[in-house]
Amino acid sequence: MDWTGCPEAERIPGKVSGAWLVRGTRIPADAIVANADDGYSPEEIATVIFEGLSIDRVRRVIAFAKERHDLAS
Repeated sequence: MDWTGCPEAERIPGKVSGAWLVRGTRIPADAIVANADDGYSPEEIATVIFEGLSIDRVRRVIAFAKERHDLAS
């Protein structure tokens, strides 16, 4: 997915092979979407899967993906 325009995502050459990451972390933005698509709630993603990531940030990443129609409804 093209994360250009998502304020929660960044791409830094050489960091995690240049993947789109949640800004300021090493967490791939696509991993947030994949977990949401697998049925995990934003709360589960933030507190169990990627402990320390705020629920609001997870929700914003998912919302951006939904706007791009890359996440199943």
